[in-house]
Amino acid sequence: MDDILISIILPTYNRARFLPRALDSVLKQTHERWEVILVDDGSTDETAEVLRNFPDPRIRCYFQENRGVSAARNMGYTQCSGEMMALLDSDDEWMPTKLEIQLRYMRENGFEISQTNEIWYRGGKRVNQPAKYAKPEGWFFEAALSMCLISPACTMFTRAAWETIGPFDESMPSCEDYDMWLRACLAFPVGLVREPLTIKHGGRADQLSNCVPCADLYRIRALVKILQCGKLDASQRALAMRELENKVAIYRQGCEKRGKTDEAEKVWNLFCMVREGKEVPLKALC
Repeated sequence: MDDILISIILPTYNRARFLPRALDSVLKQTHERWEVILVDDGSTDETAEVLRNFPDPRIRCYFQENRGVSAARNMGYTQCSGEMMALLDSDDEWMPTKLEIQLRYMRENGFEISQTNEIWYRGGKRVNQPAKYAKPEGWFFEAALSMCLISPACTMFTRAAWETIGPFDESMPSCEDYDMWLRACLAFPVGLVREPLTIKHGGRADQLSNCVPCADLYRIRALVKILQCGKLDASQRALAMRELENKVAIYRQGCEKRGKTDEAEKVWNLFCMVREGKEVPLKALC
């Protein structure tokens, strides 16, 4: 397994403060056959200066105008050479044995996609992960409907898996991972390395989850997409419809509280179209 090349897709946008920590964690990996495809998504901070301190030829840097994390990850994939791929966010980090252990686990158990457990830091302090975020394994499409149960920085997958479930939806400024992993859970069992090998840093106001308003709308969009993909059996469709109805109700309540009755009515009408089996234009949910 030492000969297997792992392509690490690392998007970054104005994360010069945190990028060295992420890259250092890659440089410390016990599995040494890797390449980093780093995509700078139009940073305006000192990212370029930071990258000059990492001359390792295995780190390849690309720049694009700011188009969002999905576009950056998709662009990174086009530059990958590896048989295996892993995602890393520029404000997170890995334990030194992450790639080695996860790769061995996948090869021994025949998984096309897997994730590791993780350690959470919020505001610089280690915190316990709430029980509802415990990671499942195997086939868990139904459980994944209610919330995102796969963390990008924890994942590793084969090229064949990406070609089945990708790319990330570039029209979604938020919940693009929920959208991607719904497709993944429908197509593959997802392995779980129980050891916490990924360190997730959160609790900052500038994180994407805190910067994009109305994330519920993008979860609704993801559910509409999966319902319209033509791949759900009757049971899966019923569960997805129930979850869609629940998320639409929550979104409508929020709209009505803010006096956005037209928006609430629009989303309800779109839900009714889906329920009746009519095709809904996804651009109506952007």
